[in-house]
Amino acid sequence: MHLTRLSLTNFRAFTRLDMDVPRRLLLLVGDNAQGKTSILEAIYYLATFTSLQAQADRQLISFMASSEPTAVTRLVAEYQRRGRPHKLEARLILDSTATNGGRLRKEILVDGVKRPAHEAMGAFNAVIFMPQMTRILEEGPDERRRYLNLALSQAVPGYALALSEYNQIVTQRNALLKQLAERSSSDGDQLAYWDDLLSQRGAVLIHARIAAVEELERLTSRIHHRLTHSGEILRMVYQPSYDPLGIPEGQYSLPLQTTQTYRNNFTREQIQKGFLARLAALRQEEIARGVTTVGPHRDEMRFLANGVDLGDFGSRGQVRTALLALKLAEVAWLRERTGEMPVLLLDEILAELDTQRRSDLQIFLSESEQVMMTTTDLNLFDPEFVDQSTVWNIKAGCVVT
Repeated sequence: MHLTRLSLTNFRAFTRLDMDVPRRLLLLVGDNAQGKTSILEAIYYLATFTSLQAQADRQLISFMASSEPTAVTRLVAEYQRRGRPHKLEARLILDSTATNGGRLRKEILVDGVKRPAHEAMGAFNAVIFMPQMTRILEEGPDERRRYLNLALSQAVPGYALALSEYNQIVTQRNALLKQLAERSSSDGDQLAYWDDLLSQRGAVLIHARIAAVEELERLTSRIHHRLTHSGEILRMVYQPSYDPLGIPEGQYSLPLQTTQTYRNNFTREQIQKGFLARLAALRQEEIARGVTTVGPHRDEMRFLANGVDLGDFGSRGQVRTALLALKLAEVAWLRERTGEMPVLLLDEILAELDTQRRSDLQIFLSESEQVMMTTTDLNLFDPEFVDQSTVWNIKAGCVVT
């Protein structure tokens, strides 16, 4: 898979961008705040229909366009997949005349046909690395769940829909639990319907996460071993809130495992049955608390280097190296899952690495199908790598080739 053309209208600093995209290596060079990262953000948005930079889609609309009664932002990717041309378009339409600060509508078209986001995800695949993504390792479990969800939504058909429905079910179930708690009712029969739905959708998520973490760990540990010159062994530890392996009596949270735990022998049906039984066992406790206490929305995943939890005790260099290994592994994993190499997007990555790891990374990237990298300093790259690359100079939302 590779991107052949990118068109942006009223996106961030870009009033208009319409460029053919080179097949292999593309370097985006310029000072800070000129629009380099916005190009990567736009491409990743077309893969996931979410921004890692903005809290809301309306923030992606350019300032000048947002003052219009109706502002339209368009992101269009033309790309090749399995030797055939495709076109993917996302439109953000802001009606400023509506009440409550304006109404935003999102439209997604795949090859000219409107699709809901959960159906369109996976049409075009991309992997992105940004310096602030160290929060995947360093911050709370919601960051790691978000990472898994975005990766799985690109790779596993039906995952994005199951995730959306699961979150809606949790919201509805929590509302019912609060009603029961306020009435001091111990009658949980009304929960049976929601428990059944929750266990069905939750089993889809748990089953997919089990397989993904085991596959990603295999690839990540191998790449990390190379990046650290065999100095560290990296492990990814998945800690599902509902664990099909079972929880010892009286234990409500799993300790951090130091040995590998395999759960891939469980079928989705077995996971659903066990999850449903766990919900039944916790029913009275959850009514008293007024909240759903178990399920994929409370899953955790940790990263260990030589047995040390990087989120709690890892150095800055260790965390960045582990994140880089994870992202490079994600590329290989998506290729295994989809049969297509995703577009790799790297934001200011060389500035974060020492000289040896810069050289190692450039050797690795020179073998990739399509890579786009931002930098403020072209001198960070090996001359041979620059010679292989196309260079775009970015200034004030404009591209000079």
